[in-house]
This record gives sequence, C-alpha cells and structure tokens, in this order.
Amino acid sequence: MCATVTDTARQRDVRDDSTLRERIAANPKPAATWAAVALGLIAVEFGALLAGIILVLDSALIGTTALVEVFVGVFSPAASETVLGFQQSATAFLDGLRSAANSIPTLLSRETIPNQGYKTGPNGPWENTFLGLEPAVAWAIRATLVYVYAFVLAYWAFRGWRVYRDHYRNADWTPRDDVVDRLRGHRWAQFGIVVVLVFATMALFAPSLGPTTVEQNIESPYSHEIQYFDAESGEVQTALAGDANFNSKSKGNGDQNVGPMTYDDFGRFHPFGTLTNGRDLFTFAVMGARVSLTVSALAMGLAGIIAIIMSLASAYYKGIVDLATILAADGITSIPQLLLLLMVAMAFRGHWLADVFNGGFLLALVFGLTGWPGLWRAVRGPALQVSEEEWIDAAESFGQRPSVTMRKHMLPYVLPYLLIYGSMAVGGIVIALSALSFIGGGLGINPPTPAWGRAIEMGRNYVSTQSWHIALIPGMLIVILVTGLNAFGDGIRDAIDPESEGGAEEEAAAGGTAG
Repeated sequence: MCATVTDTARQRDVRDDSTLRERIAANPKPAATWAAVALGLIAVEFGALLAGIILVLDSALIGTTALVEVFVGVFSPAASETVLGFQQSATAFLDGLRSAANSIPTLLSRETIPNQGYKTGPNGPWENTFLGLEPAVAWAIRATLVYVYAFVLAYWAFRGWRVYRDHYRNADWTPRDDVVDRLRGHRWAQFGIVVVLVFATMALFAPSLGPTTVEQNIESPYSHEIQYFDAESGEVQTALAGDANFNSKSKGNGDQNVGPMTYDDFGRFHPFGTLTNGRDLFTFAVMGARVSLTVSALAMGLAGIIAIIMSLASAYYKGIVDLATILAADGITSIPQLLLLLMVAMAFRGHWLADVFNGGFLLALVFGLTGWPGLWRAVRGPALQVSEEEWIDAAESFGQRPSVTMRKHMLPYVLPYLLIYGSMAVGGIVIALSALSFIGGGLGINPPTPAWGRAIEMGRNYVSTQSWHIALIPGMLIVILVTGLNAFGDGIRDAIDPESEGGAEEEAAAGGTAG
C-alpha cells in the first residue's frame, strides 16, 4: 500500500492504525520480491555470514565478561574465577560453532575458487587452481566476485529501506528522506561511502580475499607445506611455507625482492609483494584492516554510548549534572593518552585480558574511555538545543519519565551528530593504532597478528629501494581509509544541515572583506 498524495483521509487513518505485519499482508508483493533476493544473497555466502555473526557474538561475550571479571575480581577472586570459567566455556562453544560454519561451502570461498597451485612443467599447466588458471587470474576472479557480492549486498540492504519507505511506512515523509536525497547528490560523501564499503569488505571477507591464509603464511608457516615446480630438477617439489618465506624476502638488495603483482620462486602470487620476512603483504594488509576496524569499532562504540548518555543527561537535567560531566570530561582529557596506554600495558602484562583480540581489547577500552569527552562536547550543543524545545516541556507536563523523553524525543535528534563526529574520530583511532604498532615495545597489537603500523616499521629502511612497497602500501591504505571516513562524516553533516556546506568558506570570505 504505497503512500501517495491521492490517499484519502480514511485510507491514511487505516494505514496509521495498522501494524507492519498487517501492511505487508495487505500488499505482500514488494516485500516478498525483496526478501527472495535477500535470501538468495545470504544463501550463497551463508557459512561465511554465519561465521561472521558468531564472531561478533563471541567478541561481545569476551568484552562483557572481561569487564565483569575485572570488576568482581576487586571484591571476590573466587567470583572472578567463576566468570573466567564461564567465559572460556562459552568461547569454546562459539569457536566450535564458528568452525562448523566455516566448513559450510560458499560460492566465494577459497575451496570453490582456489588460487594456490603449482606448475607441472616449465610452461605449465597449473594444478589445483580454479579451472587450471594461473594463480594471479584465479585470485583476481575471487577477489572481484567478493567485492561485487559485497556491493550488491549493500545496495540490496538500501533497497530494502526504499521498499519499506515506499510501501509500508506510516509516514509519507520524514527528515531522513531529505538526508538520503542530499547524500545521493553529494559526490564527496559518495566517495566516503565507497571507501568505507571497500575497507569494510576487506575486513569482513579477509580470509577469502587473501592469496593465502594467515595461519599458513604468517602464524604457522612451518606447519604447512606447499608444492612448486623446481626449474633445476625439472620436477614438482615440496617445501615448508616457512622455508619458502625465508627465500622470498624483500630486503631491497639485489635479488632479495618480491614486488607487487609478481610471483616468487615457489610459484606463489603476491598482489602487494612480500615483507622483509617473506610473508605475503596483501594477506597481512587485509587482516590488518580487520584488526584496525574491529578495535576502532569497539572503541568508538564504547565512547559513543558514554557520550550519548552523558550528553542527554547533562542537557536534560542541566545544573549540577552538567557541571559534574564537564569536570569529569576535563579530568579525563588532562590525562596523557600515551602515558595511560603504558600504564595499562604494564598493569595487565601477563593477564589474560592482554591476549583478548591480541591486545586489541585493552586498546579499545583505553581509546573508548578517553575518547568520549571529545564526542560529548561535539553532541552537547545539539542535546542542549533540543532540550529547550516545546515538545520536551510537553512530555514533562504529561508526566513522561525522563528516560523515555530522552530516548524518544532527544536521542533521534542527537544521534546523527554522533555519527558525524564518530566517523571522523574513527580515523584518529586507526592512525593511533598504527602508530602504536609502529613504536612496538609492548604497545599496539601483539605480533605476529597483522597490523599496518608494524608493516610500515618493517619497511621504513627500504622506502628508497626496490622494496618500497613494504611501507608505502600500508601507509596509503591508512591515508585512503582516514580520508574516506572524513568524507563520509562531512557528507552526513552537509546532508543533515545543508546550510553548513560551504559555510566555512563563506565566513572566511566575509572576514577577508571586512578586514
């Protein structure tokens, strides 16, 4: 039942009084068509998507139980051991489910489109690769299909919102409609959305995108074997992946270099080349994207929740609550973040929390607990503005609970501003994570877990050599991601408040004229 201007008043009343289920039952075709395509998209990657959902649940469980364990451990060591035992049992159960989900064949899996094979002779053919193609071609096909699938899935999710808006939503118009329409014509925002989708896909589908696996090439290379054609003997030989890495180093000297889009002596294709230890840089980079975005999302989620609660409470109650929040924010801001990171690293050295997400959980806690004051200051103004509106006074006069008023009438107004500044703050966390991994010394992500900053540190002495790719490519990934996040935030800001677009330039011009 599409909302149109020709609807009668009675038709609108009937639609407003009905539930979403009743509206879908009255006009099932649009929803059924969308759902059928959505189910098809889910089915072809069901195993990978299910494993991703389980990974998110596992991460949430570990994070929650970790906080509980630290808190109750202050009062009762026995209760802390109980919490830890529960966390280990639940994590083991979820790990088993994730392994089972990963074993489900999917359309874009490495098993369906394999790229790791070997030549049977000097000129081929290739064995154990997709359709007997060269590893580079097989990998390119799989990587291209992964990105096509991810963008189609994102588009279809947006299409679902359009179907709901056009056929099943009660309101004929909401402010979100204008925001979406402005974004569709905002090129800078579209650039940011594309960049975010590219890196989100890189993080979510990292195991499928890499030409090899993290376990085989980075974590346990001496536990896996590879086959390759040996030109000297003229036969197919077997070698440990670790030995192949040792002989495929990029050191910038003479023949010690495997550059981007080349093969090493063992017939392995490297889209980004290799690191100084011979490990595949592309596999390292995509898993580094997963680590960086996961830690940044956890930190920003924690900081965002605290900032929203503090901003709504201080704007609604004002007075002493607002003053206490200001003092708390100023106190946290005065603590040097690097010093706090060093203290946390020393305090939790040897503790099981230091191994959660390979050290990323503690970093997310520090960034989240020290980052909320900046977000709170950014959204405090909009929260104070909406708290002065007449409908807030009307809600109070009707006896509505403060928590309900803040959730229903203030939060929808403040949340878009949090999205703007949060997206920009994520870029800062990505840079900070890379800097910590670059510094090393117990800071950053624990090795050998991939981290962009560690790759830059490994390649900094080879920037001017033929092994320039080691530091330059991860550095470019950081620049592109941070630029895309800032573009996304700028676009959201301009879509929410069209008058803000170009406002800074106009003010500067006016100031120059006045001077």
